[in-house]
Amino acid sequence: MQKQFIIGVFEDESNLVHAAENVVEQGIAIYDIYTPFPVHGLDDLLKIKRTRLPYVTFLAGGVGLACALTLQIWTSAVSWPLNISGKPYISTLAFIPISFELTVLFASLATVLMFFVVTKLFPTKKPVLLDLRQTDYTFVLAVEKTSSVNESSLTEILKKHGAVSVVSKSEDFEACCETETKNKCC
Repeated sequence: MQKQFIIGVFEDESNLVHAAENVVEQGIAIYDIYTPFPVHGLDDLLKIKRTRLPYVTFLAGGVGLACALTLQIWTSAVSWPLNISGKPYISTLAFIPISFELTVLFASLATVLMFFVVTKLFPTKKPVLLDLRQTDYTFVLAVEKTSSVNESSLTEILKKHGAVSVVSKSEDFEACCETETKNKCC
């Protein structure tokens, strides 16, 4: 699947944000923005929905807590009850450390696994790099070329806001991710 992009490369976070705001004001859809660290405000600007990952974390933590309490109650009151100094078999205060640890363990493992599933990250996946500098120190704004995008006006907007370079590039996403022979984007 061949796609055409106009790519603006910025060295400053504030220039990138101002350029992105101006591009959105012009009614041009931004394909993606690549940054070396999180930039506040870009999620709202790109209209990215809030993730559902916290719900998975909460549910997995609840399962971990239930497993911990079930294991401890079953072992201390049903399977192997020991009468130690007249203490109750089900002592909730003694169960707190293990319950906490299993809650955190289940929640963290489920969160990491679900993150990999949602983002489709797996060991053999080849990344698509629109600009080689996007993984280092620069900020990259990519706009997909369509019939409604005027390349000269978009280039002017990006340059006006401090783009170091603005290039037009095409990428073949399927071929890039399926074969290792395409070194230009993998």
